[in-house]
Amino acid sequence: MSEVTKVKRNFQITLPASVRKEARIEEGALLEVKVEGEVVTLRPVETVDRSQAWFWTPEWQAQEKKVQKDTDAGKVAAVDDVEKLIEELKDLEK
Repeated sequence: MSEVTKVKRNFQITLPASVRKEARIEEGALLEVKVEGEVVTLRPVETVDRSQAWFWTPEWQAQEKKVQKDTDAGKVAAVDDVEKLIEELKDLEK
């Protein structure tokens, strides 16, 4: 998709409705602005609350992918006794 918009007073631009809709950009959204040569790119970005940032670290996400793979492969079990589960996990470490 390609659209044309005009730079207005105070160097503001209006994103055309079709662009906002396709990129799912809503009022108040944050956009990363990147310039490469004569190309200006706008990319929507999301912020993460600092208290939740650990979840999005590469290390944690790698572990999440491993867990999802095991879950998808059916390598899961239901337990009624947490103490028994802990003992079984300790046995696996040996």
